[in-house]
Amino acid sequence: MTPYPQPIDATPAEAVQTTDRGRRPITALAATAVASLLLLAAPAPSAASYADRAETRAFIAELAERHAFDPAELDRALSQAEYEPDVIRLITPPARKGVRSWRNYRARFLDDVRIDGGMDFWAAHTAELERAAREFGVPAEIIVAIIGVETLYGRNTGNFTTLSALATLAFDYPPRAELFRRELEALFLLAREQGRDPASYSGSFAGALGYPQFLPSSIRSFAVDFDRNGRIDFDGDAVDAIGSVANYLRVHGWQTDAPIAERARLPSDTDSAALVGAGIEPKLSPEALSAQGVTTLDGRPAAALATLVDLETPGADTEYWFGYRNFYVITRYNRSSFYAMSVFELAEALRLRRLVDGIRAERR
Repeated sequence: MTPYPQPIDATPAEAVQTTDRGRRPITALAATAVASLLLLAAPAPSAASYADRAETRAFIAELAERHAFDPAELDRALSQAEYEPDVIRLITPPARKGVRSWRNYRARFLDDVRIDGGMDFWAAHTAELERAAREFGVPAEIIVAIIGVETLYGRNTGNFTTLSALATLAFDYPPRAELFRRELEALFLLAREQGRDPASYSGSFAGALGYPQFLPSSIRSFAVDFDRNGRIDFDGDAVDAIGSVANYLRVHGWQTDAPIAERARLPSDTDSAALVGAGIEPKLSPEALSAQGVTTLDGRPAAALATLVDLETPGADTEYWFGYRNFYVITRYNRSSFYAMSVFELAEALRLRRLVDGIRAERR
């Protein structure tokens, strides 16, 4: 997840945050330049333990005062944290941004491995997924698809020590230091609440954990004990992840039985850039879209307030979609229309496969 539970437009399980081209407050090139300058200006990490650094001692003092931590315990924990150069390498934006390609992005998540794995995951957790759908109003296929896109159903959850990854980002990555200091603080709070050693967590280079790739702050805010065993486990059991993904979407405004997205058709003279530039939150009314000749492929008006999503592939026609409120909610998990559309299309593939398999089973 990105830092919002999280889940960047790169591999979702190792994402921090992204927005779509055309919706950034500054250009991608400018953002990369700023980040690079900040990193160049930052001092090289000290060989000393994180616990011995002045900024870390100030951080310890803040947490001790704010949350009644024992400073000695925080000091002992941070003395175990190690600077992780691979974390900095992986999170630093590339000097030259690659070409945006929906076809390439989609191919990573709409393949036999994820569809077959999704069917197996659904079969193994049918009862839990049905209960999540009843309690939270989120379809089972959406829950399965998010976990599939994030971590391939728990197979790829990351192998970075979370304490070291977050300490590296909090104290040696100036562009996002404030955000990751909050996540490091949340890790200490989470460890205290769960009765765990802060150094016992592992996950992505950005500090995201377990099947659903929640950051520590998101676990504390949105995770649920869905198997009702008295603890939240994102590492060894998918059940809490199923309930937590559903709860996250519900809290962020999921509308039960409402549409998610559908293909749009634009007249050739439509100012698509202006419509896309209206933003990812659905604000375009069906009437306003119809007035410009923008409809579904079969000529119907948009079903509700929509955003116009552009899925670009070099050398191919751009796909345009209406993204409704539930599409927007998926982007709260990872702030990318490519990500949300991959979740939607994988969910549809899983739903249809399950439907076909059910019909075949009845005919036998």
